[in-house]
Amino acid sequence: MKFLDNSYKPSLLFRSGHFNTIFPYFFRNTPEVSFTRERIDTPDGDFLDLDWLRSGQKRLAVLCHGLEGSSESKYIGHLAKHLSNNQLDVLALNYRSCSGEINKTAKIYHSGATDDIDHILKLKASDYSEVYLIGFSLGANMILKYVGEEKSRSIKNLEAVLAISAPCDLEGGSYVLKNKQNRLYTKNFLKSLKAKAKIKHEQFPELFDLERILASKNVFEFDDRFTAPIHGFGNAINYYRTCSSIRFLKNIELPTLIINAWDDSFLSESCYPFDEAGKNKHIDLRVTKYGGHVGFVQTGTDYYWHELEILDFLKLNVQS
Repeated sequence: MKFLDNSYKPSLLFRSGHFNTIFPYFFRNTPEVSFTRERIDTPDGDFLDLDWLRSGQKRLAVLCHGLEGSSESKYIGHLAKHLSNNQLDVLALNYRSCSGEINKTAKIYHSGATDDIDHILKLKASDYSEVYLIGFSLGANMILKYVGEEKSRSIKNLEAVLAISAPCDLEGGSYVLKNKQNRLYTKNFLKSLKAKAKIKHEQFPELFDLERILASKNVFEFDDRFTAPIHGFGNAINYYRTCSSIRFLKNIELPTLIINAWDDSFLSESCYPFDEAGKNKHIDLRVTKYGGHVGFVQTGTDYYWHELEILDFLKLNVQS
């Protein structure tokens, strides 16, 4: 089991966590990916949009994006392309409200919303011999929580879970996001989240105080005023403590890879589950010195470092 991983050795410029975080968003090329969209219904009368790359393979990778991401996020598109080139079918999820069309129900998505993943896998996993869950940031916490829950045991061909930049302790992560160094990220998240809150208020005006939500100055306040109450948690602290994947790691019985960078400004020290991983033989925790948040930039190649690690963990031959 590897806790401190020194195999990611970036150039001097990318030894800044913030630069490593920001660079892919602005400067990585947009991948050429032609997804085929499928809409499925949910048991509570909503819908989910699934984006597929199919080539008749027997193995499926399910990709789960981060906060306010989608299948159009560059880190999803690039990984989808690489996995498809390496003989996997790929399913890129779009959480409720993230596919370009607002969803129907009052609830949208959150860091512990595993019912939709479970629903999708029960519909689609049986078409494959092996299924892998791969998540980034919020999606990483979500899938780690899911495979630590009893309901995931019914997916018999679920073979492995891979979590990149996982905020395993949501409460701790929410506190560091308040730091001044994260102001730019927070501003970006809140702009998107508040826009969705406005639409939800138009759909369900009686459910919450929109002006109070729009006055939120950070993600913690937004979660306390919108995310937590709309999803039945009451307040942000209860939401974070209920949904943090660190509580579920002890129950994981599948091969699990967690890659977190030590210079990730989104993660508190409590987001690095050294003790939990040390007690569970199924978890391979790799903490790199550098990498930022969903960064791990590697120049001179189509692949970023974490993408090569994912391919290696899945024992795939690297194809461009």
